[in-house]
Amino acid sequence: MNDQRLRLDLADLAAEVDPVDLRDRTLRASRRLGIQRAVATSAAALLLIGAVTGAAFLIRPDASGPAPLPADTPSITVAPTPTGSPSGLPPTVSPETPEGSNDSAAKELTGTLYYLGRTSTDAVVHAVQGGADRTVARVPLGGEPCVGNSITVSPNGQRLAWVEDADAAGFGALMIAAIDGTHKRKLAVEVGCLGSTALVWMGSDRLVFRQTDGASVLMNVVSAKRVDGDRGQETDRCWSADGRYLAAQDASGPFVSGPGSRRLYNYEPPSEDADKYDGWSARSVSMDGRFVAVGWKGTDPSRHDDSHAVVEVATSKVKKLPVKGEVKNILFTSDRLVLVRQADRIVVLDAGFGVLDEVVEARDTRGLTLLAYAP
Repeated sequence: MNDQRLRLDLADLAAEVDPVDLRDRTLRASRRLGIQRAVATSAAALLLIGAVTGAAFLIRPDASGPAPLPADTPSITVAPTPTGSPSGLPPTVSPETPEGSNDSAAKELTGTLYYLGRTSTDAVVHAVQGGADRTVARVPLGGEPCVGNSITVSPNGQRLAWVEDADAAGFGALMIAAIDGTHKRKLAVEVGCLGSTALVWMGSDRLVFRQTDGASVLMNVVSAKRVDGDRGQETDRCWSADGRYLAAQDASGPFVSGPGSRRLYNYEPPSEDADKYDGWSARSVSMDGRFVAVGWKGTDPSRHDDSHAVVEVATSKVKKLPVKGEVKNILFTSDRLVLVRQADRIVVLDAGFGVLDEVVEARDTRGLTLLAYAP
């Protein structure tokens, strides 16, 4: 009786309990884990998007353009660091200069050097720029010494002047032309062609020459009109490249004059050389009138364009140049360089006589006369 009652009670209890489906429980657990992963992934994605959006917001250019810098703020351009350059520094080779080039002319002498050469028939004007030598003009010699002895280039490198068709005394027609020899025209007659410096430029538009009566004439070569007549008792004239300062000699001695100033100076040439020449004269004047380059006068009537020393006008002292070896010529340029020509090179100095560079002259121009340098 009791056993029967127990079985009935157990049956009732079993009927009240829900059966557990393990498969369903597994699926529910799997869905729960999937939802958790999706939520975590979405949260990470939102964080990433937020970070990217923030960065984009920081670097996005303003549609109205960048705000102007204050007046005292320097403008800085940041260039990408080139690859293959040591220490991340940009290469020092300029785009115009091939890598490995040692062309000094391209560094300091950006202008043109003009030289005078000769053949049996012509006076040949060479122009050298960036190390490249080219012939710009040929002027027929005409079987006389006057053309080669007088031909000259203006300081700006735009004009040629010379004397041709001279008589036995060395007086002929003064000719002017463009630097390539074109547009040739006659400016005057009975003009002297002999001596160390037959024609002298005062700037690039005016020319001083000597006539048969001994008078010195200053002429504007553009208008072909005389600017002044007799220049007085001045001799051995030489002007700075811009025509502002004159170096010359008169009864009082050598002097340099310029705007509102006139200063005498003296130069004692080396005694061992002085006996070989007929004195000396200024050949080039600095743009501020403080220095002159001096050269020898020959004992014959041929041209002498060379110079060998620099004299400081205020002290009459010879300036020691930072070069070794013989000096063939010294030229003060309109861009305030000092060109010291030696056997095969030109040493380039600044206005304070500090060395800037050395330019090796082209082999074909080393023995020629250096006429001018035009920036």
